[in-house]
This record gives sequence, C-alpha cells and structure tokens, in this order.
Amino acid sequence: MSPVLVAHTSTGTAPVEVGPALSIFDPVHVGIDEFGQPKRVPLIYRNMLIGGEPGSGKSGLLNAVVAHAALSLDCRLCLLDGKRVELGQWRRCADAFVGPDIAAALALLKRLQMMMDRRYDYLEDCDRRKITPQDVFTAYLVAIDEIAYFSATVGSKQQREEFSVLLRDLVARGRAVGIIVVAATQRPSSDIIPTSLRDLFAWRFAGRCTNDSSSDIVLGHGWANKGWSANIVSPNNPGAGLLIAENGGPELVKVAYLDDRTCAAIAAYAAELRATVVAGDRPALRSVPDAA
Repeated sequence: MSPVLVAHTSTGTAPVEVGPALSIFDPVHVGIDEFGQPKRVPLIYRNMLIGGEPGSGKSGLLNAVVAHAALSLDCRLCLLDGKRVELGQWRRCADAFVGPDIAAALALLKRLQMMMDRRYDYLEDCDRRKITPQDVFTAYLVAIDEIAYFSATVGSKQQREEFSVLLRDLVARGRAVGIIVVAATQRPSSDIIPTSLRDLFAWRFAGRCTNDSSSDIVLGHGWANKGWSANIVSPNNPGAGLLIAENGGPELVKVAYLDDRTCAAIAAYAAELRATVVAGDRPALRSVPDAA
C-alpha cells in the first residue's frame, strides 16, 4: 500500500491527491537477484557501502537509493558529490548539496553531527532508543559519491582525516536517530575503507573489482577464499555484483539502472511533491490501493 500526499482544501471538500509517494521505512528496490526476482533492502536504521571499478554499477545503485529517498516525504536528503553531476539531478530535492569543496563537506557533516546529538538528547528525555515513522522529526539520507575524493584526495591532511572521523561517527551513531549513510567509492582499498568503518555498514555491495583483495575490502575479510569474489564478475555485465547484509552471506544481484532522462523525470516529480509541503509542516500521508 503506497501512501499519497494529501492536500486539504480550505472549503472543507474532499482531500486532493497530489500523487504517489514512498516512505523511507519501506524497503528500497535495488534490482533483481540471480533468479530474476525483485531485490528490496530495508535501509532505515542501516547504512550502505558501495564499491567497485568504474562502470560496475555503483552509480546505478546509488541513484536508485537516492530516488527512493527523494520520493519519500518522510526523508530529507544531504548529498555530497565531488563530480557534481552524479547526484546533481537531485539537487532540487535536497536540503544540502556539496560539490568539490572539502570545507563545505566538513561543515555539513558537523551540522549533521550536531543534529544527531540533539536527537539523542530528545530520545534520552523520552526514554526511547530510536525514532519511529510517526516521530516528531524525519529521517535523513546522507549520500556520498566517491568517499576517496573527500577522504584521500582534496584538502589538507588534517581536513581529510577530519572528514573520515566525522563520517565514521555518523555511520556508527546515526542509525537510531534516522540518519542513513550511503557511500560509494571506486577505489576499494584499506586506506579508503578501513575495516573499522566497513563493518559499520549493514549493507555492502561490491561491483566488479580488479582483485580478490578489493572485493574483500568491501564485503569483508575471507569471502574470496569461500568463493565469493566480485573479481569474477564479467566486465560485459555492468550492474552485476555481490550484495551482503549484516550478519548474512553474499548474493548475486543485478542493480537497477536509471538513465539520465529517467533520473531527471523522477527528480522533477519528487521536487514538485516536496514543494507542496509547507516549510516546517509534516506531510499528510494516507494509504491508497496498490493499483493506484
């Protein structure tokens, strides 16, 4: 049952359905499994790490997750994209968009960290452990395209280290207060994704990798020795890779692909839906039949 945004008229007539919307508490469609069945993953209270070579499906998976979040009116978006164009189509849907600017990226992560701490103050005062769909505040999706750009390429050594520390804190503590981190990198190496950070991601996707070691850096140590390595994914099969869940085993999936035109259309629709919500007000949602 998908929800729709409802606009209440001043004349007291029936609500006007603006259009279909999603919820960040719904599982996210990421593609199909090896049997051709839809693959959906729950993201609320979880994070996702995406790694692999260029053209391996990282961008497809990242955009699929951002598209779901953009259509979820109970979720806000914070996007960091060193290339500007990978996530740029979703700019109108986002509360914050950071391009190739390490100082702006640090400022955004610090703001998110402050918000996270205040939300924990609230939960502590209420004797609660996590947010719910009916909560007083919404979830946030923090999507990062190319971790290495901010953690190992631009800025000073101190800035890069500070970025890594702030990101690790958000991944480690943000889940219960609705902060979801989805981060992608095309350089799955130990200096970019240390084990202590990787193991905090409940969902991990390894697209085609150059060697078994790179695959293990994303999926976890020892999976290549057990026969699970993204190194065996064919270069002629873009979007195919191994998806592993927290405390689970890898499975072969084919990531959904959204071309530029489709992304732009979804982003424009999501921006229009979000524009109907008065600033500071929670959207009114109600369930409608699946056929809608």
